Amino acid sequence: MPAVTDGETREPEGALNTRPSVRAPAPGAPQNGRVPEPRILLVEDADAIRAAVESALGDAGFRVLGRPDGEDLERELSRFRPDLVILDLMLPGRDGFALLDVVRKLSTAGVIILTARDGVDDRLRGLGQGADDYLVKPFVLAELVARVTAVLRRTGRTRPAIEIGELVLDTESGLALHGGVRVELTATEWKLLNYLAAHRDRVVSKTQILTAVWGYEDYAENLVEVHVSVLRKKLEAHGPRLLHTVRGRGYVLRGGAE
Repeated sequence: MPAVTDGETREPEGALNTRPSVRAPAPGAPQNGRVPEPRILLVEDADAIRAAVESALGDAGFRVLGRPDGEDLERELSRFRPDLVILDLMLPGRDGFALLDVVRKLSTAGVIILTARDGVDDRLRGLGQGADDYLVKPFVLAELVARVTAVLRRTGRTRPAIEIGELVLDTESGLALHGGVRVELTATEWKLLNYLAAHRDRVVSKTQILTAVWGYEDYAENLVEVHVSVLRKKLEAHGPRLLHTVRGRGYVLRGGAE
């Protein structure tokens, strides 16, 4: 994993793969029917660092909006409504400390300061003004992603979602999406799908399903077969097969080909 500095991204075996800033759609609603990812606003004036961080966070499943300065911070906080803000300190115009005050006044988003300023006074000032974490450059992208995840978890800004292939289960709202399309499920089908998702890539027997979903073991096994068949048809109406039968053993939910 490369170390990222203010001046460059150092990659032992070639340049880091980067991409332009993400321009996110209107926040708060599912995009193409999908459960919205946590939103990260990144304010960093170094193009190479901004692109590298956007790429790493995007690959980790976050929706990222990158900006080279804080000129439009108030507007972005209102429009984009980030779950977390990453701030450089040494920025053109208002510096990171000034922007941190704005975030704390206008938003409940978590804040991570990402800067080359490694002095104890700067760290104490940033954390004292309300930053949730302080990471000094040069840094490793994987560590930044881990810190972002930790702050989101501490601040309760993550969404409890399960993803298997093109299937997304939002366990908070009870929403199931396959191929970006909502799958209409009964209460029993939702419970069955959640049980299979919790045991993804593992074969579960009909008896195990009966116990977990219906609460008993000694009932006709065709009850499971009927519900699995209906659930499979509903899922396959919107995407590739995920629910597979393993002869003589039971069923398995997994992404990819059988």
